[in-house]
Amino acid sequence: MFCSGMAAGGNAKDRPQNQAAPVHSAQAGGYQPEAGSTEEKRRQGKWAITPDPNLPNVLLIGDSISMGYTLHVRRLLAKKANVFRPSENCQGTTHGLKRIDEWLKGHRWDVIHFNWGLHDLKHVDPKTGKNSNSFSDPQQASPEQYRKNLTILVEKLKATGARLIFATTTPFPEGVKPARKPEDAKRYNAIALEIAKANGIRINDLYSLVLPRLKELQKPRNVHFKVNGYKLMAKQVAQVISEELAKKGKH
Repeated sequence: MFCSGMAAGGNAKDRPQNQAAPVHSAQAGGYQPEAGSTEEKRRQGKWAITPDPNLPNVLLIGDSISMGYTLHVRRLLAKKANVFRPSENCQGTTHGLKRIDEWLKGHRWDVIHFNWGLHDLKHVDPKTGKNSNSFSDPQQASPEQYRKNLTILVEKLKATGARLIFATTTPFPEGVKPARKPEDAKRYNAIALEIAKANGIRINDLYSLVLPRLKELQKPRNVHFKVNGYKLMAKQVAQVISEELAKKGKH
């Protein structure tokens, strides 16, 4: 299934009611899902939806963590909002800058819930750009570059007129592959929170939500979560989205 935009074909009113809104290709260059990620099990997933033109439009932007809770959020917000997401892993801010205009096409967004960070802070081979298990290799985006990239992305998101929610990057233990330092989740979150607060963006603190129960909710030595972890996050994601829709008078 391919299209040039988030849900190609423009307005939902122009499509037959039994036809799912197309979404762009899940192909994301040479990207390969990491072990334990939702994409590996669901691959392209069931991201396409048939939107109700009478409901507000919500866009979820994020990596495989958000892919893990998207369908749960959609069920929780059934008959309350059309919940969209790109069919691809939105990866880090570098990839986000390449794809953001495409992801924002096709709809007037009421709420956008977004995250970047987990891919930015991982270490990659400087020659190939592929994932690395060595801390001597650079991060995909240094903290300084992450700040610059995220600032640009936030400006693009603000231009939509949607109410914005930044979800903090979730924690992980030592020993995950590719190489990531657990303390960098807090470090990159601090940068993102500074940008979000400066722009009046609401924070959905998923980091603090799952941290106390990480061993119970997360796969061993992995950044990805078990189903109960994704369901827990989905409840909070749906709650904050509902609250933002209420502020727009669209609940």
